[in-house]
Amino acid sequence: MLPTIEAQRLPVTFHPAVYVVSWIVLSSITILFNKYILSNLEFSFPAILTCWHLLFATVATQVLAKTTTLLDGRKSVKMTGRVYLRAIVPLAYCTVPVSCCSNQVYLYLSVAFIQMLKASAPMAVLVTSWLLGVANPKLKVLLNVSIIVFGVALASYGEIDFVWLGFFFQVGGIVFEAIRLVMIQILLSGDGQNMDPLVSLYYYAPVSAIMNFLFAAFTELPSFQMADIWRVGSFILILNAAVAFMLNVSSVFLIGKTSGLVMTLCGVLKNILLVAASVLIWGTIITWLQFSGMVSPP
Repeated sequence: MLPTIEAQRLPVTFHPAVYVVSWIVLSSITILFNKYILSNLEFSFPAILTCWHLLFATVATQVLAKTTTLLDGRKSVKMTGRVYLRAIVPLAYCTVPVSCCSNQVYLYLSVAFIQMLKASAPMAVLVTSWLLGVANPKLKVLLNVSIIVFGVALASYGEIDFVWLGFFFQVGGIVFEAIRLVMIQILLSGDGQNMDPLVSLYYYAPVSAIMNFLFAAFTELPSFQMADIWRVGSFILILNAAVAFMLNVSSVFLIGKTSGLVMTLCGVLKNILLVAASVLIWGTIITWLQFSGMVSPP
């Protein structure tokens, strides 16, 4: 009897454009969804909302690990206590200020202006990748990204409803997001643990949820009531967490297939779409100076 050869399953891969489009769509939906919950439904607890997103991601990845083969890649990862403390925990530390700042800012600034400020994210990611040795400094890239930052300065100068506190929240979110993206890129590359994107979410979602909960316990939990949940609705919160989970998965996949810088550059197109959505949905007023800064060529 001839020996049988078991067919090897090849990993399913897509063109990078698929990951880009998926991330843009899911990111836009999540931002508009969060703005709707925090502003329209008056759920003024951004840290608790973020904690709920991460708790949902933790449960979802645990369920996927036990019921599917999507997370079998974790078996090949040498995850020791030392590696966890050096690679996963610092990533979780960055998740707390990123999530809190990114959601807190919706209480002070319009969606349109927030997206204009986020256009400066490529500069933050570029500098961070240089500092952490992920990319080599290039003058041409620096000049191109500097034009984007100049456009952001114009948009900020032309903002009608400018709030300094909201501005500082957004700047802080951009800086910590840049660090987080580069750390994920290292984690997914050969220089790190060379993890599967979904496996990395499996490892850092639980500790991120715990850290966000500790932050929320001191800042928002004392004034939080169950009536706030009933006002929003459990279905809305579950749907919001599901969309945020899909965004987390798509962003990690996008970074794994490209880089953190490519992801932030793709965000420029997403920002323009969200500005248009903000004008249509909330009637946000955009000045010509802001429009000129937003469409400044890269």
